[in-house]
Amino acid sequence: MTTRMLTTAGLAIGLAIAAAAPQAGLAQTAATSGGAAKPLIVGHRGASGYLPEHTLESYRLAIAQGADFIEPDLVATKDGVLIARHEPMLGGTTDVASRPEFASRKTTRRVDGVETSDWFAGDFTLAEIKTLRAKQAFADRDQSHNGRYQIPTFQEVVDLAKAESARLGRTIGVYPETKHPIFHAAIGLPLEDRLLDALKAAGWTEKNSPVIIQSFETANLKYLRGKTQVRLFQLVDADDVDKDGGIVLAAPFDKPYDFVVTGDKRTFKDLVTAEGLKEIATYADGVAPWKPYLLPGKQVIGADGKPQDLNKDGVIDERDRVLLPPTDVVRNAKAAGLQVHTWTFRSEPKRLASDFKGDAAAEYKAFLALGIDGLFSDFPDVAVKARDGQ
Repeated sequence: MTTRMLTTAGLAIGLAIAAAAPQAGLAQTAATSGGAAKPLIVGHRGASGYLPEHTLESYRLAIAQGADFIEPDLVATKDGVLIARHEPMLGGTTDVASRPEFASRKTTRRVDGVETSDWFAGDFTLAEIKTLRAKQAFADRDQSHNGRYQIPTFQEVVDLAKAESARLGRTIGVYPETKHPIFHAAIGLPLEDRLLDALKAAGWTEKNSPVIIQSFETANLKYLRGKTQVRLFQLVDADDVDKDGGIVLAAPFDKPYDFVVTGDKRTFKDLVTAEGLKEIATYADGVAPWKPYLLPGKQVIGADGKPQDLNKDGVIDERDRVLLPPTDVVRNAKAAGLQVHTWTFRSEPKRLASDFKGDAAAEYKAFLALGIDGLFSDFPDVAVKARDGQ
């Protein structure tokens, strides 16, 4: 998912389907209470609020904090290996810019219609990727772990999930996102079959397998639907929220990029209408919209026409928004037979609406009350405690 939001969480999984699961001997993931499945907590890029995202260390911490699923965003290397990075561009999350041996690799490519200058994973072999080290993508978060951790392959993430499942006696699910599928296909590194091959090798091919695939594009999900029974989720993006709480659409966050390529005039907003959700249900098991599609917030506009600084800190941010009534997206999605996940939950007070008074747990509880089936969090420990009433 995008850096300002991101990336979701899951379907109810039965407590006692280990015998039917492809991975023999492991109890299937079950967040249950009194027999009723709880919403899943997905460690968004691991426990990325604490450690550099998409590292084995971040995923391991998310698991230790109680996450039901861990989320690797997938891109491909020059030699066709799937690795966990938020984007095919490496500059924002690794130390590549400080590595003189790779200075000449910086180039400009068109990603979802946007000319982008950076270092691209598809120009590096896996061996070269393994010499890089991860860094914290958010400047306002702990930078002390920068330069310490490698970039993992998808196989390493799967291996970690299986090993921790066996060690803990509970199945840890993996929730991969195919990043920019059209871009990857255009450079000769399509993601889908590589992902399916990895899942087949893991024994994860059925609907009850501990894996969920997500994408902002639709065409690749439809392709995957014809190839696998594992659960698929349609991500729904946007560019921003206006002063009145309305969703703002602007390229490249206005529609799935396959719509751009095919000339489809619909937008992400159209996907979460009652009709759009019914269409999603023909190829996916669930929908994962950005949080404001479910529970928006508006600014309070003063007599001068400017947003009021509700907490008097001299900065206008999420703390200066007040919640509006929930939308009908959850209700309509459930009516269409879809599960609903949403993203991304972050604990910093400046990222919480005024109604929550700086308490991240209050935000989780407000969204859980809508009837969602899962959520993505940068801080899985906080999410788990809020869900479980701790």
